[in-house]
Amino acid sequence: MAHDRILITGGAGKVATLLRPRLARPGRVLRLLDVREPAPVEGAGDEEVLISSIDDLDAVVGATTGVDAVVHMGGQSRESDAEEVLRLNAYGTYCVLEAARRAGVRRVILASSNHAAGFHTRDEMPLPAGVSGRPDTLYGWSKVAAEAAGRLYADRFGMDVICLRIGLWFPTPPGPRGLAMWLSPDDGARLVEAALSVESPGYRLVWGISRNTRRWWSLAEGEAIGYHPKDDAEVYAEQLVAEHGEPDFAADPVLTRVGGQWCDVPLGRHY
Repeated sequence: MAHDRILITGGAGKVATLLRPRLARPGRVLRLLDVREPAPVEGAGDEEVLISSIDDLDAVVGATTGVDAVVHMGGQSRESDAEEVLRLNAYGTYCVLEAARRAGVRRVILASSNHAAGFHTRDEMPLPAGVSGRPDTLYGWSKVAAEAAGRLYADRFGMDVICLRIGLWFPTPPGPRGLAMWLSPDDGARLVEAALSVESPGYRLVWGISRNTRRWWSLAEGEAIGYHPKDDAEVYAEQLVAEHGEPDFAADPVLTRVGGQWCDVPLGRHY
């Protein structure tokens, strides 16, 4: 399925910055929407920049007009108060989905989060991507709301909506938790390309992780849409163990819960 013009919300963010050069293709244009100007990225292809917030429905409708698909990365990326996370993550996702519907865009990729399922534990391994929402924070709650909005637009309007429950999308695994939950930049791009390319997926939930030796989340749902990760956080294990000690994925609550230490963060705390 060809997608020659793709809207990326949150186009100036850290994840989008990793993604932009990896999505670059001859003949493909990435339209970047954010409240600030994206920094130049080496290897980026043809790009358009629009400055606006995702909670401005009219602006998002304008940004969505003429694109073939939307990759929704924008929003509040950390714990905050209820008004903030619901405005940007729940209402903002509504604006993106509604703009896509009005513009006739059939494919929307939503960046959800592991924190939408934060209180699920390793006892359920391999943990399916479609487990019910068990948010660990107000942020996680807002991501459950975003996933539900995606379900609504898939069911009611026949849109293809794939929600990526992202683990830890960083250049390298950030600490022992990353040995199980890391999503490498290259695998992140593979995941997004798979979500863009799969024929008629309807509504899907997929874990955003690499092929990590110590993973305990299922890769089956990603494989079903053509996502075949290649990277493994284990190549960083010696370095991480030397720095933090041998991780205990059977007993340490930070490592046995999907949401890790976020399960212990007071609701509404800014950090």
